[in-house]
Amino acid sequence: MTHPQPVALITGASRGIGRGIALELASTHTVIATYRGRRDAAESLAAECGADIFQCDIGSAADREALLAHAREKYGRLDLLVNNAGIAPRERRDMLEATEESFDELIATNLKGPHFLTQHAARWMVEQGRGRIVFVTSISSYTASVNRAEYCVSKAGLSMTVALYAQRLAAENVQVFEIRPGIIRTDMIAKVEQVYEEKIAGGLLPQRRMGESADIAKAVRAIADGLLDYSTGTVINVDGGFHLRSL
Repeated sequence: MTHPQPVALITGASRGIGRGIALELASTHTVIATYRGRRDAAESLAAECGADIFQCDIGSAADREALLAHAREKYGRLDLLVNNAGIAPRERRDMLEATEESFDELIATNLKGPHFLTQHAARWMVEQGRGRIVFVTSISSYTASVNRAEYCVSKAGLSMTVALYAQRLAAENVQVFEIRPGIIRTDMIAKVEQVYEEKIAGGLLPQRRMGESADIAKAVRAIADGLLDYSTGTVINVDGGFHLRSL
């Protein structure tokens, strides 16, 4: 039996941006929220908004298969996939010193995992005749940071993945979007938050403030609510104007 409420699958939803998206959508969607290691954070999310939490390493083919099997068996539908799960390098290193191990780890989670999760979810959405897919990328997809090159490469690849899936799925009534966050206040930047605050105060961002998870969540909400139905492959910059160039 098909679940009566729209179902949103959000990866990496126990903390940060993913958690904000889950909280935003929980009032209108049944939310499946994945987590990799922090079960306590996932349980806290479930208690707060009723999310169905599911442990999943997005870089693992077996875990991705189990995740979609769970969604299909329990709900029988998938209306929205939000590819949010992502990791930063364990240690920032000059790209001339960075290791293959770090590169492989980031590509597996940040690029390969979302690509193939989307492949299988897209087949399901084509079967349904409808669906929406969101990739949460980063300003690092086009901004060179030579002390975390593997992260930039993974996000740049994800941006092209959006274009490819948007082109392939447009005729199937499946829309694909890229939400490109700027500097967002999450635990991922906790160690360098003060540095960013100083740069923002110095004029790095036209809007002169750091972003919050809720800023990203509102953009996802607009997509989930069908407010961009004549769009696909669209890049939504949620970055305080970082992408603007001025003289």
